[in-house]
Amino acid sequence: MARITKGILGGFSGKVGTIVGANWRGQDIIRSTPKPSSRPPSEKQALQQMKFKLVIGFLQPVKNIQTKYFGSGSGSKSRVNMAVSYTISEAIQMVADVPELVYNKVLITKGDLAGFQNVTAVPQAGNMLKLTWEDNSVQGNASATDKANAVCYCEELKTFEIFESVADRTALMADITLPNYYSGKEIQVWAFFNDEKEKLACNSSYLGVFTVV
Repeated sequence: MARITKGILGGFSGKVGTIVGANWRGQDIIRSTPKPSSRPPSEKQALQQMKFKLVIGFLQPVKNIQTKYFGSGSGSKSRVNMAVSYTISEAIQMVADVPELVYNKVLITKGDLAGFQNVTAVPQAGNMLKLTWEDNSVQGNASATDKANAVCYCEELKTFEIFESVADRTALMADITLPNYYSGKEIQVWAFFNDEKEKLACNSSYLGVFTVV
């Protein structure tokens, strides 16, 4: 892989012969196209491919959140890549030789902002979920204007519902309403705070699995 310096050619993206051009983290680069391998993947490689496919498919809908709020985004890895690496290494278990997600270990966001204090979720009639938490707005780098967010995932439907800026940290509660087709479905729920400037976030809190009523 080589960087393209400024010149008459400039940067380019796409494939030209055996060369691929792209913009990576703000820099123009070129690299040769990988040679296809005729060898079947080893058992270890096949397992890693299964894990990667599982995690990529799961995290894709929350990519925009993780682009802003997963880790520092410094170094050679993007925030999204860090989220994928974390999930593969920390939030997967093997069941009958098949990788499965461990939802209570999944992080939707990862950061240094002060998180929730004693946050809970309770299903309410009408496809609602009531979130409550305690006030810790004077602790550490927390602020009264930090925004609470909720992320819900239904494994049966393979869908996410994302609720952004549903309340300030000092509101101590928020009600979210899911679409009618979630009625009777089980959902996994996470919540996180981000600051008002949308620069910082906390580690997301896993609230549990709930049946929508």
